[in-house]
Amino acid sequence: MKRLLSIIETLAALMLLFIALLTAANVLVRYCFDGQIPDWFDGTQMLLGIAIFWGIALATYYGNHIGVDLLWEALGPRGKRVVDLISTAVVVAFLFPLAWMVWVKVGGTGSQGTMDLRLPLAWFYSVAAVGASVAAVLGLVRLVQLALGTEARLDADDGMTGEVHHGS
Repeated sequence: MKRLLSIIETLAALMLLFIALLTAANVLVRYCFDGQIPDWFDGTQMLLGIAIFWGIALATYYGNHIGVDLLWEALGPRGKRVVDLISTAVVVAFLFPLAWMVWVKVGGTGSQGTMDLRLPLAWFYSVAAVGASVAAVLGLVRLVQLALGTEARLDADDGMTGEVHHGS
């Protein structure tokens, strides 16, 4: 599982890197040569969509979404677990239909392509749809782990590539 999570993290990070490089290169080309890289804007939009869905997969599994912990912090261990179970179940209930709808979008793109190079949008949408599907599955895995009391979590000092700890 740790290897899969590392691959997911790397893929999301690479997409962000490609966005930054493509944007910087386009600014350089515009400044120096009074032109632009074909499809740089469409490309960055597609890469951002991929990065977001794969990032959601990681955040879902680790349970480190942006949240308001006012209630959660006031509860004891049992109450925290109940809140975690309910919130994860709600997230999973939304992720599966989201993944389904992204796949519907992939099927509906047909032969549509990017503006300049006519790169098929289905390629980009498919990678994003796989990310959405992985997010839904990892959400379900987290829900099962929470129910069994073996959820994965990260310590604050570990970062995203840190040691995965089991249990509370």
